Amino acid sequence: MQSSLPLDLIIELKDCQIWQQDNLVLSDVNLNVARGEHIYLVGRVGSGKTSLIKTINAQLPLKEGKAVVAGFDLAGLKNRDIPQLRRKLGIVFQDFQLLTDRPVSANLDFVLRATGWKDKNDINNRIGEVLEKVGLGHKGYKMPHQLSGGEQQRVVIGRALLNNPDIILADEPTGNLDPETSEGIISLLVEISKTGRAVIIATHNHTILRKFPARTVRCQDGRLIPVDDDEEIELEKL
Repeated sequence: MQSSLPLDLIIELKDCQIWQQDNLVLSDVNLNVARGEHIYLVGRVGSGKTSLIKTINAQLPLKEGKAVVAGFDLAGLKNRDIPQLRRKLGIVFQDFQLLTDRPVSANLDFVLRATGWKDKNDINNRIGEVLEKVGLGHKGYKMPHQLSGGEQQRVVIGRALLNNPDIILADEPTGNLDPETSEGIISLLVEISKTGRAVIIATHNHTILRKFPARTVRCQDGRLIPVDDDEEIELEKL
């Protein structure tokens, strides 16, 4: 079921209860995210960050509360509408989840064909566009194992951009990367937000929060708590 949001909002969660199977993970979640906004989601392991992301992309059902994501009402979302919602979302995983038996271009080709693209020229042009955008314009022929961790994560970001999503959800996108590479990945995601896409980054990387400051919310004690701009974010608290 599609619903409407104010023009600048792309995500609106109001009084939501976030469940993981039979466990209530987060209560009374309120979160608005605007188009072009880049925000951080922080919290200890098990605090609810991933469950919140999975609720936004309809991997976990919303049982209570109001949530409108990219024009879709999650509370009334039918199974048949989930693929349409997910075409408006790009997901960036910590562990890449690339198909290891085929080169980068074929990984992206697979996603486009699975989401309804048919014309070979259109597919090849789109693959070229996203690889250029993530700085891998000449590496489409490479197998995933021939790429560095940072390059593989850039492929994942490119994959997330294929269908021109309104929202990018990045769950610990630098968790397996060294500090310098991590900064390059976050810088790329920040630049993507400047193209009008909302970008939510779940992270516990202290350095990134300092180097690329943005609005931050914390999962803590079963709640989603705004972090004040002048609040000291200590790594051990995240």
